[in-house]
Amino acid sequence: MSEPQPRKAINVRRGIDKTKIANKMSSHFHSELIDSITAQGNVLRRGNTAVYLAAAFGFCDGVRRAVDIAYSTREYFPTERVWIIGEIIHNPEVNARLAALDFKQLPWQINSPEYDQVEAGDVVVIPAFGVTVGMRKFFSDKGAQLVDTTCGNVVKVWHKVRTYAKLGVTSIIHGKCNHEESMATASQSRGEAGDGRFLMISNENDAHALAGFITGQAEAAGFRERFTGAFSAGFDPTRDLQLIGMANQTTMLQKETARIQQILREAVIERDGDDSRFQACDTICGATQDRQNALAELLDQDLDAMVIVGGYNSSNTSHLAHIASRRLPTYFINSASCILSMTEVRAFNLESKQEELLLMPPGAADLNKFKKIGVTAGASCPANIIDEVITRLFELRS
Repeated sequence: MSEPQPRKAINVRRGIDKTKIANKMSSHFHSELIDSITAQGNVLRRGNTAVYLAAAFGFCDGVRRAVDIAYSTREYFPTERVWIIGEIIHNPEVNARLAALDFKQLPWQINSPEYDQVEAGDVVVIPAFGVTVGMRKFFSDKGAQLVDTTCGNVVKVWHKVRTYAKLGVTSIIHGKCNHEESMATASQSRGEAGDGRFLMISNENDAHALAGFITGQAEAAGFRERFTGAFSAGFDPTRDLQLIGMANQTTMLQKETARIQQILREAVIERDGDDSRFQACDTICGATQDRQNALAELLDQDLDAMVIVGGYNSSNTSHLAHIASRRLPTYFINSASCILSMTEVRAFNLESKQEELLLMPPGAADLNKFKKIGVTAGASCPANIIDEVITRLFELRS
């Protein structure tokens, strides 16, 4: 039997002065410098320095909508207690702005004691990544007023995995197992009846391992050890890998997703003789792909260095840094203050998951040498932060 549906979210933008909200967001996140650079073909030259800005960068429509709804929520509920589950988006600047508006933050774990503080009548904002079915029901049962900023691209993935559940198809979710969006999608893959199955895989190594279980080359007994914590309750690899369907965390690398789909499709064909028991759909966010494509074009400009700007816990920004680091010296930073000089940068190391002191390429501080620096930003990074980074580069190179 399906569970009762939680209460519908409130449309806080209805009846709100949209011009006022737009002006407030513009004052916080807009940049005339960035507008000027894009108007000049995304290149700014001064002296012996040229900064190349990617053709697609920064705030996407889904992020802009989520932030707009958050600002509207405070306008709609000027005196109520307003909570945000986790972070509205993965960007420290934006989250700090909301904290200054007295948004209270809840951790993204339903068993956290902080959840006991939420009372009937409080307002709870669902972040752009969405939340699990259980979390939404918890706050609904509490009598909290829900405001939903879940990105439309994420909702499309949910529709797909719920369809899989109805058809008895196991959802294979390509994503980061500890990412909010992946966990929310996994909960949706249980379907209306709550009996759908899912397995989350992170990369091609996981896909190859899974292919071994599909073809019978790997013993089913080793499945639980290999994928601990990444599958639905009661998962039986012998039964639940017979009919599989691919879905994605929307901010993954499209090329990696395509390779994973091919690995699993070929495994099903090897087992069955055809791919009729394999389904797949492209659930990569269009904005994520646009930023990856724009970066690929930018990397053809024979740059001396690449600067990636965004929150360190932003999945789509991390992928941009991965792409660039394969080609040239790359510095993943979250603000202009990370650029200490044209010799040293405090940047995020994708392997150690820590900020480290890195050296700029030789000659970066030589003002007599012409240098070309590429800049892009993840879909959750506002223009004002990109502005500050570019301004800092020119200050140090002028």
